[in-house]
Amino acid sequence: MTSFGWYVVLIAAVALERVAELRLSLRHAAWALDRGGIETGRGHYPPMVVLHTALLAGALVEVAVAHRPWIPVLGWTMLAVVAAAQALRWWCIATLGVRWNTRVIVVPGLALVTTGPYRFLRHPNYVAVVAEGVALPLVHTAWVTATVFTVLNAWLLTVRLRCENRALATAARG
Repeated sequence: MTSFGWYVVLIAAVALERVAELRLSLRHAAWALDRGGIETGRGHYPPMVVLHTALLAGALVEVAVAHRPWIPVLGWTMLAVVAAAQALRWWCIATLGVRWNTRVIVVPGLALVTTGPYRFLRHPNYVAVVAEGVALPLVHTAWVTATVFTVLNAWLLTVRLRCENRALATAARG
């Protein structure tokens, strides 16, 4: 199989992982809403879904159309970053348990999680998102996709983090 063929397999695996995340997120969101969870930030959610979908599609299209080469030292290094980002993402999901979902839903009265990666950072999942957004396209030198995603994601994360921090502060005041 060619390097592009393997890259398609990688992107497909990440896409399937995202579908699994979304299914889990739906169950967890229902759990939170059943317990009086309050959702905020609905307006930025659709653009976030589009951006993350575009990351996967853009990386494939850029490599195919622009004939981006496989550069082994870059590819293997970025693949290691992608794997580390996945590990961090699933560590966050495991630590939050049923409280994790892809939306901003806060259940009043629940204390902030301060274990797992949350003992080091307030929003460790976004470290995984940023790392993956750079590394996944660069596995096969799709540098335009990595750059565009990173710039748009920086704007979106600014909106998202403000929303989450306000929601968590409101819940903490109770």
